[in-house]
Amino acid sequence: MQTSRTSIHISIRDQQLTVKEDETPIRTYPVSTSRFGIGTEQGSLKTPTGRFRVAEKIGGDTPAGTIFQSRVPLKPDDPRPPTEDLVMSRILWLDGLDEHNANTRERFIYIHGTKHEGKIGSPASCGCIRMRNADVVELFDLVGHDTPVIIEE
Repeated sequence: MQTSRTSIHISIRDQQLTVKEDETPIRTYPVSTSRFGIGTEQGSLKTPTGRFRVAEKIGGDTPAGTIFQSRVPLKPDDPRPPTEDLVMSRILWLDGLDEHNANTRERFIYIHGTKHEGKIGSPASCGCIRMRNADVVELFDLVGHDTPVIIEE
């Protein structure tokens, strides 16, 4: 008997993330990809396309809404990072598997929660895939390390 295989499919056009179990959709979430478009250039702040894997899962033992700086959870009394693009709740750090997106991990491209939940559903991020905090917490629990991820236009 074969075990089911979970995968993540992200449509930039639809601003939507779908979790599939053996190609059967089991969850769909609205997302926000880069407001700067599609690309893989270092420093471009663009969302890459192609094949990826979940390289690391970070934040599973922190409360929803936790703010991360350099993948480290901040304590409530820590100063906030000097950015409007806060990484919150959970981090799924992506590793590119195609030649053109092999720099994804060193570009720090994540699927993560955001304080800008009102912008979910339209391109507004700085390269990452932003999700509502409750949604990324649920996604985090649905997928494992090495889960395949496809990001397509």
